[in-house]
Amino acid sequence: MSWAELLWLAGVLALGQFSPGPDLLLVTHTALHRGRRDGLRLALGIGCGLMAHAAVAVSGISIVFLRLPAFGTVLRWLAAGYLLWLAAGLLAARLRGGHGVAAEATPRWSGGGPLFVRGLFCNLLNPKAALFFAAVCTPFIGGPPAMVRAVAVWLMIVGLGTALWCAWVVALQWAPLRGLYFRAVAWIDAAFAILLVALAAGVIISG
Repeated sequence: MSWAELLWLAGVLALGQFSPGPDLLLVTHTALHRGRRDGLRLALGIGCGLMAHAAVAVSGISIVFLRLPAFGTVLRWLAAGYLLWLAAGLLAARLRGGHGVAAEATPRWSGGGPLFVRGLFCNLLNPKAALFFAAVCTPFIGGPPAMVRAVAVWLMIVGLGTALWCAWVVALQWAPLRGLYFRAVAWIDAAFAILLVALAAGVIISG
């Protein structure tokens, strides 16, 4: 692959990562409310989810989504249910006087572990992610040496995606931005919950 091709692929992957969706919503909310450390935990969970999606994309297994519609349907309903669960948790936290998707169900013994798991599930339960990566990356995988190209593309998806999510978390630590969030936390949390419900509905309808 030439440098121009690599830059084009990196740009498309970056745009795909930051398209409006559950990952962006969850990372943004967690980073604003919980801060850098917990935001990074969530981002690393998403990065691990990207490992699976990238493997599916570069190996050609993504064809399963096209040949087995029932499999995609099950994934969509699981994803919608998960998003609704996050929205319900956010609203429950507000009613209890707490804040945030990440805050309402973090066990005392976990030290934030569930945030990593939430990021992982949020990414894995996106049935369109592997299809997106496959569509974008397939032209770069063909031709010798195919295995080397596949590994290179896999590393780019995972490495670039994880780095961008972590950078986004750090950027959201800007004090004036977090101050604005906490001044209007009730309204912003309600908006996040509504967006999660809208995303869940969109996941179902899109099928």
